[in-house]
Amino acid sequence: MANDEKFLVQQDLYLKSGIHIGTKFKTKYMDQFIYKTRPDGLSILNLQKIDQRISLAAGMLANYAPSEILIASRRENGWKAAKQFGKMTGAHVFAERYPPGILTNSNLDSFMEVKIIMVTDAWPDKNAVKDAMLIGLPVIALCDTNNQANNIDLVIPCNNKGKKSLGLFFYILTREYMKKRGLIKEDSEFIATIDDFSEEKFI
Repeated sequence: MANDEKFLVQQDLYLKSGIHIGTKFKTKYMDQFIYKTRPDGLSILNLQKIDQRISLAAGMLANYAPSEILIASRRENGWKAAKQFGKMTGAHVFAERYPPGILTNSNLDSFMEVKIIMVTDAWPDKNAVKDAMLIGLPVIALCDTNNQANNIDLVIPCNNKGKKSLGLFFYILTREYMKKRGLIKEDSEFIATIDDFSEEKFI
């Protein structure tokens, strides 16, 4: 594993969050991100690859204004984290159920035009992915070891089910997005804490 200075946050924070703990199932596509399989059958994701992909996602999102970004999270453990990202950046967020058609049907009152979407899990958020695909929007998706990567432009390997994992992910993403957009100049100007993004306290 790499030294702390090469990571976006201290390696210890990644480990405490369980962002690298996968499932007992793995798809062929996600195999490239797996570091090892534990004796109990759980797959462990490569921390360096997680870190690299979070940085890539922040850079990709930074090409867009907040009003052009949509975050969708059907999974409840991601609601607080996704909403905090929206609160701090101004991006559109759908926590809970994504209403199909809001990107494709201009007759809907809730219709919106965005240029990129990110989902916390491509399977529960499949309606959002499908809408994006229909109109050719790039899709970023958090993918665990058991996820398929169909119709995903940028896969971020991580534990996309845990509250601490999702909280840390969105904490880092928000900070890096704000830096790359020039909203803050350095880490010390980022006023939020990881606990602001997570349902569970980091000790």
